[in-house]
Amino acid sequence: MTRTLGFKLGTIALLMLLLMIPLMLIDGLIDERQAARDGVLANVARSSSYSQRITGPILVVPYKRTIREWKTYEQTGQRRLEEREVSGRLYFLPERFNLTGTVETEQRARGIYKARLYKSDSQVSGQLRVPANYGIDRDLADYRFEQPFLAVGISDIRGIGNALTLRLNGQTLDFQPGSGDRLLDGGVHVVLAPLQANVAQNLDFAFELKLQGTSSLSITPVGRDSRVELTSSWPHPSFIGEFLPSERSIGAKGFNAIWQTSFFATNLQEALAECVAGSQCNAFNSRDFGVSFVDPVDQYLKTDRAIKYALLFVALTFAGFFLVEVLKRLAVHPVQYGLVGLALAFFYLLLLSLSEHLEFALAFAISASACVSLVGFYVSHVLHSWLRGAGFTLALAALYGMLYGLLSAEDYALLMGSLLVFGLLACVMVLTRKLDWYGVGRAQPGSGN
Repeated sequence: MTRTLGFKLGTIALLMLLLMIPLMLIDGLIDERQAARDGVLANVARSSSYSQRITGPILVVPYKRTIREWKTYEQTGQRRLEEREVSGRLYFLPERFNLTGTVETEQRARGIYKARLYKSDSQVSGQLRVPANYGIDRDLADYRFEQPFLAVGISDIRGIGNALTLRLNGQTLDFQPGSGDRLLDGGVHVVLAPLQANVAQNLDFAFELKLQGTSSLSITPVGRDSRVELTSSWPHPSFIGEFLPSERSIGAKGFNAIWQTSFFATNLQEALAECVAGSQCNAFNSRDFGVSFVDPVDQYLKTDRAIKYALLFVALTFAGFFLVEVLKRLAVHPVQYGLVGLALAFFYLLLLSLSEHLEFALAFAISASACVSLVGFYVSHVLHSWLRGAGFTLALAALYGMLYGLLSAEDYALLMGSLLVFGLLACVMVLTRKLDWYGVGRAQPGSGN
């Protein structure tokens, strides 16, 4: 039966559009499975502890102040001095803040999904400088200072794994639940003995903090000079926040990162003053840095990235199929094109299901091998030659190898993809440089299926 070239190409294009239906269904399934996984991770975090953020310690000094105002009565015209008392708090950030911690990760399985938790063991130390009269240089007699306390903000106190004790100028004090201040939300605090307000003094502090969390660990550099060092066996850290480590080393056995900041870089003192004044606390709450322990590219993200190349793979496979058909004067039925396209689409379904139970590389190898073997076996019969089928199989296997390279080389995916398409186009142009396309449109197939 005579077919024109335009009819053949139009049929192939229609088949590609129809194949988008199963590909879109598989893409939606990827989103559903990822949402189910995220729900499990949220449940694990809900039953243990969420991402952790450490802010502090901050010295808080409550006070009451007497305010005297002259008030004029309209009826009598008399003026009278009236007094009222207001409450407030003074906040002092550390002069020096040091945190040195080690972080170990572990997995918690729930069904086929695994959640990654971490446990940190940190040593926190530093020094607070309290100015004479708490820095009040006007109307000091109107102030009545109350008992100060040291507050440490911890976003999820369920993750605290030790009995917290504070070492302050040689004394040992126990922490109490709650930060004691609205600026820090959750956390712990230590009530201090009344300080000698009339003289300046230094408070050297230190405590150990064992903390469990999920996803990420963030630290607010509260010191005028802050130094934070974290060491972990996690080999895929993603550094987050407004400040990157000044020094870091990452290897197969883990990472070590050091942050060093100052008030000149963080402007934390001014951000705290704005927050205390009640204008906004966004600046104060965002001045942090840390590390995320989430897999940078999990199996769902890799599968989703792979399926973005699905249409290109179908187009390249059909192009190769059509090229062999034209060059060898064969007739391939559109149903046979469709079956090969479905086999290519089911590769992504196999990849998704296997990657939930196996390592992604192994799941990719098994899925690609199954797809290539099936298509190669089928094409050998369609093209009436095991030699042609073997060549087609090798070409398809090379395409899947290039796909895995695209998924692995995220930064160079666009470059590699562009070179791949350009190279394949060049091959097609070279192979068909002497082909009479008008003759193809009038040609009588040599055989049919």
